Amino acid sequence: MNSEIIFNKDLDSASAYISKIYEADVTTVWDYFTKSELLDQWWAPKPWKCETQKLDFRENGTWHYAMVGPDGEKIYSIVKFGEIMEHRSFDGEDAFSDDKGRIGENFPETKWLYGFTGIEEGTKLTVNLTFYSKDKMKEHLEMGFEDGFKTGLNQLEDLLSKN
Repeated sequence: MNSEIIFNKDLDSASAYISKIYEADVTTVWDYFTKSELLDQWWAPKPWKCETQKLDFRENGTWHYAMVGPDGEKIYSIVKFGEIMEHRSFDGEDAFSDDKGRIGENFPETKWLYGFTGIEEGTKLTVNLTFYSKDKMKEHLEMGFEDGFKTGLNQLEDLLSKN
C-alpha cells in the first residue's frame, strides 16, 4: 500500500509543496533521483516511460530526458541542476525542450527543490516547486501534472518495496 502524498498548491504564489515518506534509507532514495538507470524505471506515469538522453548530475549539469507515450510519441524536458548537497538536497530548473535540449520561448522553466531527510520510517522526500507564473502553473495542472507526479512517486515506492 502506498503512503500518503501531501500535495499543497498555492496558485497565488505559483508554487506547490509535495512530500512523501519512503520506507528506504536516504542513500537509496537519493540514488533513484540522481541515476538515470533508476530514474528511467519510475519517473514517467505508466503507460508512459522515461528515456534519459543524457544525465550529468553535478552543479550546473543537466538531465535531458523524454517521456515516451504508448504510441511512441515523445515529450522532451531538460533539467539544469543548481546546488547539490549530497544525500540532503538539490535544486534545479526544469522546462519542456526539443529533442536537442533547447528550451523554446513557450517553455518557461519551473524551479524545483528536492529535500531528503532521514526519519525513523525511512526517508521523507519534500519537493518545493515554483512556477514561472500563476497561468503557467494552471497550464501544468490542467495537463495532469499533479496526478502524473503522484503516480510516479507511487511507482517509486513500489520499486523500493521490491528491493
